[in-house]
Amino acid sequence: MNDESNQKTSRKRPAMSAKRREQSRREFLRTGILAAGFVTASLAGLVPLAGNANARLRPPGALKDRLEEREFLASCIKCGQCVQVCPVEAIKLADLLDGVGIGTPFIDARAQACDFSCDGLQCVLACPTGALTHEINYPAQSRMGFARLARPDACLAARGEGFKGQARGPDYRGKLRYEEVDRWTPIPVADHPYDLELCDLCVRQCPIEIRIAQCEAGEPPSGDPNQCPPRHAIRLVPNAAGRGVVPTVEDGCVGCGVCEMICPVESAAIVVDIDQTADSVRIG
Repeated sequence: MNDESNQKTSRKRPAMSAKRREQSRREFLRTGILAAGFVTASLAGLVPLAGNANARLRPPGALKDRLEEREFLASCIKCGQCVQVCPVEAIKLADLLDGVGIGTPFIDARAQACDFSCDGLQCVLACPTGALTHEINYPAQSRMGFARLARPDACLAARGEGFKGQARGPDYRGKLRYEEVDRWTPIPVADHPYDLELCDLCVRQCPIEIRIAQCEAGEPPSGDPNQCPPRHAIRLVPNAAGRGVVPTVEDGCVGCGVCEMICPVESAAIVVDIDQTADSVRIG
């Protein structure tokens, strides 16, 4: 037994040939260069770092040709100015775990949507490079994504049900601007309970629909008649089954995410897709 152990420990690893050593050295250098290039590209926001990363909503005005973000990623210098001016703190900067390019701004609509509380698109005005294009002036001109009723069976409106209470519960920290409470200052959603015979929160709180109501009342947003009238973003349409109403997204939807944010069911019945736009979806 001892002889066998001694034989095993006395065995030496075969010497590596000069050719094999050179090949290993080249493989090591190539791997190091590729890894460095990948990290550099990730820091630049050109590729996601997280393997299972989902694309996120960008702030209003983010440069893109349909789904292509190269122009935005190339223009964004990750300065964080858009984050600083957002009145509801909807805009965040991605970190290593977000998988959308370190330092690039994004919006998690379920946590905190862009409700256009600032009217004047402060994030666009603050952007020093035009990564958030300066060619738009009003919320209705932005295109962040497109809403979709993902779970119609869970939708309270489609089931003909009302809603009473805090839309996202007492611990939810998201904010919205409520016209009837304070025209300019967003307040916590948890501080504004609802008592609705038929749930219509996705329409009731839609920033575009609110602006349409203001225009129809002769009170354009910020007193600016150029904002009137925006196209409808979402309406409640009678359910073909004869019960309840169905939230129907229309081509005025800008993908701000408020409908997803305010939906009181878990998981949200309505969501915003960034891989769809009003131009790519046939409105039924």
